[in-house]
Amino acid sequence: MKHMIETTKLLVVCLSVFFFAKCSDYLNVVPDGVATLDNAFSNRFNSEKFLFSCYNMLPNQNDPFTYPGNVGFDEIWWDIDVSGLNTRSGSRIARNDQNSAAPFQNYWDGARDGRPLWVGIRDCNIFLNNIHKVPDLQTWERSRWISEVKFIKAYLHFFLLQLYGPIPIMDTDVPVNASPEEVRVYREPVEEVIEYIVNLLDESMEHLPGYIEESTTEMGRITKPIAASVKAKVLVWAASPLFNGNPDYANFKDNRDIPFFPTTADNSKWIQALEAIREAIDICHDNGHALYRYQRGFETMSDTTLLKYTLRGAVSERPYLNPEIIWAHPAYTNANQFQNYCTPKFFSSYGGTAELSATLKIAEQYYTKNGVPIDEDRDWDYSTRYETRLDTGAFHKYYIGKGETTAKLNYYREPRFYAHLAFDRSLYEALAQKEEETIVIKNRSGDSHGVVFSDAHISTGYFIKKLVSFRSGTTTTSPSPVRFSIPVVRLSDLYLLYAEALNETKAAPDREVYQWVDSIRLRAGLEGVVDSWGKYSNIPGKPSSKEGMREIIKRERMIELAFEGQRPFDLRRWKDAVRYMNQPVQGWDYQGVKLDEYYVVVTYYNNRNYTMKDYLWPLRTGTLIQNPNLVQNPGW
Repeated sequence: MKHMIETTKLLVVCLSVFFFAKCSDYLNVVPDGVATLDNAFSNRFNSEKFLFSCYNMLPNQNDPFTYPGNVGFDEIWWDIDVSGLNTRSGSRIARNDQNSAAPFQNYWDGARDGRPLWVGIRDCNIFLNNIHKVPDLQTWERSRWISEVKFIKAYLHFFLLQLYGPIPIMDTDVPVNASPEEVRVYREPVEEVIEYIVNLLDESMEHLPGYIEESTTEMGRITKPIAASVKAKVLVWAASPLFNGNPDYANFKDNRDIPFFPTTADNSKWIQALEAIREAIDICHDNGHALYRYQRGFETMSDTTLLKYTLRGAVSERPYLNPEIIWAHPAYTNANQFQNYCTPKFFSSYGGTAELSATLKIAEQYYTKNGVPIDEDRDWDYSTRYETRLDTGAFHKYYIGKGETTAKLNYYREPRFYAHLAFDRSLYEALAQKEEETIVIKNRSGDSHGVVFSDAHISTGYFIKKLVSFRSGTTTTSPSPVRFSIPVVRLSDLYLLYAEALNETKAAPDREVYQWVDSIRLRAGLEGVVDSWGKYSNIPGKPSSKEGMREIIKRERMIELAFEGQRPFDLRRWKDAVRYMNQPVQGWDYQGVKLDEYYVVVTYYNNRNYTMKDYLWPLRTGTLIQNPNLVQNPGW
């Protein structure tokens, strides 16, 4: 009889969320061989499997084509000659194919490369409602698991909020005797959703550990620093222009005539964000998080190469060796495929490599060696940047092959430019090599790392070196990437968010604002903001104004966090995406054999029409028909 009751409850749960996913999807997360909730929570072993199934619903930042922060925006371009890559959801979104009939990366319903996040939220509710039944679970462990699942539930709500704006709040399961109208839930105003997420994150922190002790078995599990950091990011979104008094959404309401967005900006939200970021930073510091710096072992290397390892390792070094990483995905996911796609053709069997590249405008985004934008530096010749020159100076000894010729754009740039990117005639370092044997990239047509047939090349001329571990080999017959996960949050992210919030809450920037940006710049081998702009920029007073410092902080985030899945979310919350996304996708001519044929700026895509509607993902038309209480996002 009890089995029949539980089965009935399960069916009602499935029916109550029919607008999110099919009932049969539940079978995908029940532990193997378990048919009922009684068995799922009958012992520690089965309930732990259910816990991990909740973790498994987290969006996978390591997938270049299905995660909304990767391919699909303006940072990363793919080899369009590979038909299998052209059909991926990120590629389709990048080519203006997003739609409401069958949306790509549909994280609402779980379709077209999107995970069914409402199913994940439902499973979190099932877990929280039943974990008390497990007889052989110690009290401290039960409390920790509850905190972890509360975090996952909050994070899934937050992820949906970032994509769709107003969403339903699914705090509990719909009761067995719910009426059809009760089942047809409404989207809630963004301020209510944010308050709910923040409260749930606060609850989750109560029993989370400060750090992971068992790195071999628990890496990626949720900690208190992770929860505090996500809370900070939630409140930053609440304070940012997309959600904070956005006039574009002044008339966005549901059939109850309830507005989804506040109509006027409230600067006190930046104060709330500031407090949360500071709390998160303090919690991270207290639990051992710090900016990463590569420590020499027995290797002999220059300070320049050491710095390049530091700037790459801040992302690609594994968490137990990298105190900067606050949260990377659990051990069952990794960036191996992403890493291979970014790797030059070093191997005799090079299938699956050299497919993803950075766009030309991202290469131009990095500072000069003086730490200011290339179009502001008084000593850097911006007008001739697409011309070529022979390497003749000692400055580039560890950056460009001796006696080689490359674009002027690639000369006298900041260390992150050379650590994050590789280009024709640049050096490509790896720990497996001696420094004097460092590979020189040769990327013109017919060269060892250039195009040899149509579907094995990068298009723009800039390899994404940042996402390739410096511990990965370059001399094997096929790719052998050293496993790592792209960070969801690292400490430098929080430092720059803190600088942003400080700048927004002060009448004018001061030393406190500068110090958080400067801590990132100094690690990158640059002078502080005030000194750099004062000495080298043709706008020397830029850091002294709130607006100027806002622009500097934004650019610092786009450089420091490049290719980590952050830029698309930042550009949307700042309401800057329309300006950036409608710029052409450009790069060098990968088909060029001779110097003057290769170094020609080619436009690879110029037909984007990114508008206000694209700031929020569309809901599927069929979902709106199933539940008429849901309304479509503006413009779709």
